[in-house]
Amino acid sequence: MSLSAQDLSKAPVFDGIGYEPSFYSRSQFVAPKTNYEPLDYGNINTDKKKKVLVVCTEEKYMAMANGKKFSTGNHPVETFLPILHLNDAGYEVDFFTLTGGSVKLELWALPLQDASVSNIIEKYSEQMSQPKSLKDFVAGNFASDTDYVAVFLPGGHGAMLGLPESEDLKKLINWVVKEDKFMLAICHGPAALLAAGIGETAETYPYNAYKINAFPDNIDVTLPEIGYQPGEMPWFYGQKLQKLGVEFLNDNISGACHTDRKLITGDSPLAANLFGEMSAKALLADAKANG
Repeated sequence: MSLSAQDLSKAPVFDGIGYEPSFYSRSQFVAPKTNYEPLDYGNINTDKKKKVLVVCTEEKYMAMANGKKFSTGNHPVETFLPILHLNDAGYEVDFFTLTGGSVKLELWALPLQDASVSNIIEKYSEQMSQPKSLKDFVAGNFASDTDYVAVFLPGGHGAMLGLPESEDLKKLINWVVKEDKFMLAICHGPAALLAAGIGETAETYPYNAYKINAFPDNIDVTLPEIGYQPGEMPWFYGQKLQKLGVEFLNDNISGACHTDRKLITGDSPLAANLFGEMSAKALLADAKANG
């Protein structure tokens, strides 16, 4: 006799250091297969020097309000579905972390029956083990043989670890704005945009008066109830972005995405496929418009 979702445990799963989501919460939020469908983007990018810079977390555990550790990182669907679409459009990616430490993924969120995701993770496995250092990139005044046309901030609660406090990420974001590049951020990824607010007010924050779709604080409040996390959140990134003048368009998750100037956002794993499509199309359209 098979178990229904309601029969599954709501107790977070201890991994030896911290806690992964309960089996019940995984049944609600982790699908075995994604809705990725490869698209024919027509005149794709052929300039191999034009790439997307992906900033990931190198930290795995979030200390919750009760002191228990949540096993997190970047969400694999929110990271790799967009990259699949970027690849389809002719854009390779380079992985960066703050100091060059390995990329941390929420492995419990892998869609285990999705060959496309498995293959793209394998393709970039070496890069994720030895990503580039954002600290070095910034120290070198962003000099590179690569022409980065966008920065991508994947989701997962790991985007709240280290990145929002990074002066180097602040400099990168300011460089993106100054050079009129695209910023792509999904789910909790916009938490990393808080780095640009270090020492700033709403009036001087580069994304003041921008509108986004992202994972809402009010859902983070409820996640401990189903054992997704082992305790209440230590802080809420949405509140901090709103104080800097960012407007959230959503208070739930439905797969909604939004483009505001050159900031493209999506609300959750449900948005990953559309977010990837929108990002790829926006980069190609901009390249065509600007020769």
